[in-house]
Amino acid sequence: MGSKKSRLRLDDQLCFALYAATNAVVRAYRPMLAELGLTYPQYLVMLALWQDGAAPVHALAERLQLGSNAVTPLVDKLEAAGFVTRARGVDRRVVFVGLTEAGIRLEGEVSVAQQSVVCRTGLGEKDLGVLRQELKDLTDRIAATGVVPQDERT
Repeated sequence: MGSKKSRLRLDDQLCFALYAATNAVVRAYRPMLAELGLTYPQYLVMLALWQDGAAPVHALAERLQLGSNAVTPLVDKLEAAGFVTRARGVDRRVVFVGLTEAGIRLEGEVSVAQQSVVCRTGLGEKDLGVLRQELKDLTDRIAATGVVPQDERT
């Protein structure tokens, strides 16, 4: 049998373009965040806390579009590093995560890393905003199909 040329091409896949772009951005952040004692996923948790303030673990997970089981180990490491603290709410089953003084101070240091990565994209503020909005809209459209259950977003 002769081989039939595949119509599926890696270079034509949206998923691969997004995957490669994500990897490039994470690689750009990694050394700068490592100097500050953070991994990229821990950085995302810190961003949510800096923006939104203290939150229950389940709310952080939802905000980051992850399962609670993925967020808990990140919070464990951030707490061990002294960047966050945990406290039980009135409902003892709910654990709130908040920033420590060290976690609050870290935002200024991380800001330098973030600006460095933004510069490396070569995109201006307007183009970055458009790209970010297009990606948010894409995420919302795919999520609206209901194909990916919340507990599988890891």
